[in-house]
Amino acid sequence: MTWSRHRISSGDDFRRTTRQGVRAARSHVVVHLALLPETPEGPRVGFVVSKKVGNSVVRHRVTRRLREIVRPRLDLLPAGSTCVVRTLPGIQDVPFAELADEVAGAMAAAARKLRGRTESPAASPEPTSAPQASPTGTRS
Repeated sequence: MTWSRHRISSGDDFRRTTRQGVRAARSHVVVHLALLPETPEGPRVGFVVSKKVGNSVVRHRVTRRLREIVRPRLDLLPAGSTCVVRTLPGIQDVPFAELADEVAGAMAAAARKLRGRTESPAASPEPTSAPQASPTGTRS
């Protein structure tokens, strides 16, 4: 599978995903998931690994580990979605299996939140009717 077609490369897409999407956090990762209108059919994923995690070698190792964790789970993401996986300090010391569980849990929670947001109708309150007069002439 070619990873490049599933990659977020635009800074604008990273910003819009983190600002407009839903968020699910675990102890070492935060997953942001959004449906962007002009996104191609397949889901796209991007990783944010800050310098607080470590030097360049450590950050790239963390990114490679995350990529291998996310790759088999791309089918679980909605079509046309963008996903940003943001790391938190200390992730470099987490065993691979534990990290895989955290990422999978955060991705599943974000997908549930996104489904709930897209399935529910617009959050507009229903109009309430004016108070009705009772047969005795007093308002209820």
